[in-house]
Amino acid sequence: MQGGVEAEPARKTGLKPTALEQRGTRYAFGAPVTAAVSVGETVVVSFGDGMLRFFREGRMPQELKLHEGVILCLAADGDGHVLTGGDDGQFLRTSLDGHVDELAHFGTRWVDCVAASHGHIACSSGKEAHVWTAGQSKVTVFEHASTVGGLAFDAKGKRLAVTYYGGATVWAREKRWKASKLVWKGFHGDTCFSPDGKYLVTCMQENALHAWRLRDKGDFAMPGYPAKIKSLAWVGDAPHLVTSGADEAIAWPFDGKKGPLGRKPVCVAYNQDELVTCLRTLPGENAVFAGYRDGAVQLAELDEAKQAIVISGSTGAEVTAIVVSGLHILVGDAKGNVLWAPLWEGTSFAQRV
Repeated sequence: MQGGVEAEPARKTGLKPTALEQRGTRYAFGAPVTAAVSVGETVVVSFGDGMLRFFREGRMPQELKLHEGVILCLAADGDGHVLTGGDDGQFLRTSLDGHVDELAHFGTRWVDCVAASHGHIACSSGKEAHVWTAGQSKVTVFEHASTVGGLAFDAKGKRLAVTYYGGATVWAREKRWKASKLVWKGFHGDTCFSPDGKYLVTCMQENALHAWRLRDKGDFAMPGYPAKIKSLAWVGDAPHLVTSGADEAIAWPFDGKKGPLGRKPVCVAYNQDELVTCLRTLPGENAVFAGYRDGAVQLAELDEAKQAIVISGSTGAEVTAIVVSGLHILVGDAKGNVLWAPLWEGTSFAQRV
């Protein structure tokens, strides 16, 4: 259905819509939101039924049937397109006007992860990571010991991290790609480089983070999470790595010579018994949006003395995507509910929402 169906969220007894919810529109699309990214002033959202939808200010959402199953991964390529992978084995590049190019087809093998940076695009299928470089017609294929769990380029696009069971491999490109292996027992999934490129962090199946200091391969664990870590966000100039997987957002400091070693995290946006499932940085602020298992969203500064601001109430389904684009915010959940709303109303941090 073009534009979806406007819907009202399921709410906890006695809670009224927030000011942001009153300014925005809720849609019910009937299939889980799997990911969302911003491309300029457009927010692109992927769904569990193979649909891709485009949200723009002042317009109804536009939609495109893209995959013959679940869209498993989504990334912006930095050139006005989005990359998607699905359980139909397709790796696709789609423009904002709906033009679709098939970059690869892996048959019955899923495309589990996609990534892009500075003229490189990559996807994974099974044990292999496939990398395309602008200006080169031949794809580069890296094979690993087990199924790939995560892909990430560094900020300069010169290194690609690939995770799997037993650790990660960092592929660095100069004249040719060279591998550096990082070993730690267990399955490693989502991954990211620190903004300064000094650390690589992975989310483990064992409800923990693992990190390596890349200059000497020194490593350390950040265990103790009650649930699997599904979302990561770098916040502030220090910076902090903010993580889901607990009943509040856990922010680890990565500044200084030793990063988080021997230091406690900052914990914000506590929400009683509800686990944080999705995080997104607020651009230009030392603050983060935290989405919860019940569908609610809060905005919190990285200051334990300050109260978080409730952005939206419960939908009854876990938040799976949060994107800020220009003056709008999009929140999506596991039942296909989407909130699309103007972000600011006032001028000060506390008044704007």
